[in-house]
Amino acid sequence: MTPGPEATESAVRDALDAHEARADALLEILHQVQDTLGHIPREAVPPLARALNRSRAEIQGVIGFYHDFRQEPAGATVIHLCRAEACQAMGAGALERHACERLGIGLHETTPDGRFTLEPVYCLGNCACTPSVRIGDTVYARVTPERFDALIDPYLDPGEEPA
Repeated sequence: MTPGPEATESAVRDALDAHEARADALLEILHQVQDTLGHIPREAVPPLARALNRSRAEIQGVIGFYHDFRQEPAGATVIHLCRAEACQAMGAGALERHACERLGIGLHETTPDGRFTLEPVYCLGNCACTPSVRIGDTVYARVTPERFDALIDPYLDPGEEPA
């Protein structure tokens, strides 16, 4: 759900106040806004730029550069697929194709019902047990397409498919 303008304004003001509107604290400020709202709404960029004496392009560039920042709300369950070399060598490409097909979305997308967001990540630190997937805060090893299905099944109602 997208926060209203008041919630966005409040989150930006609180983050700026917490970090004394220091331009060198941009990453911390962005993290705080995202932690509060679940994402960094596009409407947050202009007031951040003004307060930090930066251009909107600079702020937007930082948000776009770091994969942990998002400008759209995430689904209730975020699934990270490891795309590091070790996982790629052990079948992560096939797993990625399967996950996209099973969920009916691409990377960086959220299912229409808001249940799942699928994100690439470039290392989960589980290289000896590839391919790896993180669902929420839990990392799973040696994930095959069949295991992926079993891992997301608990998030679905019996007999339901992702929307």
